[in-house]
Amino acid sequence: MATVELLFSALPEHVRTARLVAAAVARRAGVDEAVLDEVRLAVGEACSRAVSLHRSHEIAGPVKVVLTEDEKKFSIEVADDAPHPGVMAATAAAASGSGASAAPAGSPASSASVAPATPDDSGADSEDDMGLAVISGLVDDVEVTASETGGLIRMSWPTTPSSVTP
Repeated sequence: MATVELLFSALPEHVRTARLVAAAVARRAGVDEAVLDEVRLAVGEACSRAVSLHRSHEIAGPVKVVLTEDEKKFSIEVADDAPHPGVMAATAAAASGSGASAAPAGSPASSASVAPATPDDSGADSEDDMGLAVISGLVDDVEVTASETGGLIRMSWPTTPSSVTP
């Protein structure tokens, strides 16, 4: 299992670099050429979302991208360190015994517990939802998790076995 880790400052200009690295590693891993544009776009959306979250929460830490080549699939994880308030509110409600149930922080179901946008929100939630919708449309195998310590978008694509040339 080959792994490439990429850490970059939460600046929009670094998203392009992450996209190019992801496409190059995906090609090397054996992802079908016809799917490489989808990989590029999905990574761009996930990284742009992470950069936006870091900047809006004034987080100085880097965005982390992990590219993993397995025998039959190529996976990409994009992690942010931004707190996800809907998850924190749901967890607090469950802890206070209000009867509302919340998924454990970091579990896949926890991303579904994000509170709906309120009229005084700046529209950042709708942009976030739009980015996740784009990613879901591009990637068949995607998992989004969120907790009070950050979020993770895990995406994967099948690979074709490389032919051995003499």
